[in-house]
Amino acid sequence: MKIHYLEPEFAVADAVLVEDLADIRSQGFRTVICNRRPGEEGFEDEGVYAAAAAEAGLEWRSVPVSPGEYSDEDIDAFGLALERSPSPILGFCRTGRRAVHLWAHARARDPQCNIPLLLRAAHKAGHDPQPIREMLEK
Repeated sequence: MKIHYLEPEFAVADAVLVEDLADIRSQGFRTVICNRRPGEEGFEDEGVYAAAAAEAGLEWRSVPVSPGEYSDEDIDAFGLALERSPSPILGFCRTGRRAVHLWAHARARDPQCNIPLLLRAAHKAGHDPQPIREMLEK
């Protein structure tokens, strides 16, 4: 599991295993947002994750999406999770891409958002900013 900060109170990771949750808490995270869909390869029953998160002292949020398919409702749900959850927050999916994309969409809804800064943060975290730029321009 590799963790990359996009902003001081939000980071993304690639696939998180149930046994990683206690370590995530020990690194100071207070909330985990999962963007994996039930039944994805390598993703156990979400209930197992939610229980392990609670046992580790983490808030568990779920905004399951398919790669590249983000509805307004998905973006709203992710934005609310960012606003209402204890921070720091760790978002994850299989590669971290969905978490980065949802974060970018949610942050870009703020009229004061600095899009170039947002794209640089995604790039610094190892994600190609071009797809994000194209999605935000639509």
